[in-house]
Amino acid sequence: MIKQGWGHDAWLADFEAERERRAAQGDPDWSRGAALPPALVRSLQRFQVGEDGDGSALIGKAGRAGDPVYARAVRLFVAEEQNHARLLALLLAAGGAGTLAGHWSDTAFVRLRRLLGLRVELLVLMVAEVVALRYYRAVRDGSPDPLASEVAGRILADEERHVPFHCLRLREALAPLPAPAGRAATLAWQALLAGAAAVVAVDHGPALGTLGVRRLTFLADTVRASAPVVAALHAASPTATRRPSRPGSVAERGGR
Repeated sequence: MIKQGWGHDAWLADFEAERERRAAQGDPDWSRGAALPPALVRSLQRFQVGEDGDGSALIGKAGRAGDPVYARAVRLFVAEEQNHARLLALLLAAGGAGTLAGHWSDTAFVRLRRLLGLRVELLVLMVAEVVALRYYRAVRDGSPDPLASEVAGRILADEERHVPFHCLRLREALAPLPAPAGRAATLAWQALLAGAAAVVAVDHGPALGTLGVRRLTFLADTVRASAPVVAALHAASPTATRRPSRPGSVAERGGR
């Protein structure tokens, strides 16, 4: 579940600490190569496209939000997403595959995110983040290739931090709305999440099958993960800004 009590200053410190930890850890050993099933290659290529991007729209909206600490944290978040794209590209290269120039699903999500202001941008972004939680857990736990499991585990650890980070800002953005409007927004978000999860379950079904995850299981697990997110979005605003040990995972660990 999402831990409460984090302010933007605590999240900025967390992103900065993670940047230092990542630099000290270094990359996986790409020289060992990767044996990736063709279906998983195609799936990873599509997710790599989704992770790749400069984040300029989000950075610009965060900069105009009036909180320089939050804006700095968003820049570090974007850097982590760009690192995910880099890791996936190198994983694919280790498996003898390349990357895609683009994919329709990423184009649709980017256009939807940029329609309105920061609140809509984050709500749509959170759909992709929650879907990614279940996807990368499937790759980490189900891939027979150690390098693919390691890369997915690294990305999953980041995504488990990203969801509560965005929840904080969204909670602040939804707080001024009348209660019915806030509930309507989260219901719409859950519907969008369910639709996106269904698309991924169908589009990436062959890869999920190689990972031991059924399409319906993926869909059910992803939809179930929306409950703690919605609870966090409507929780009382945090008052503490001290930094706890680590934020928890928002995803309930459903069966494979």
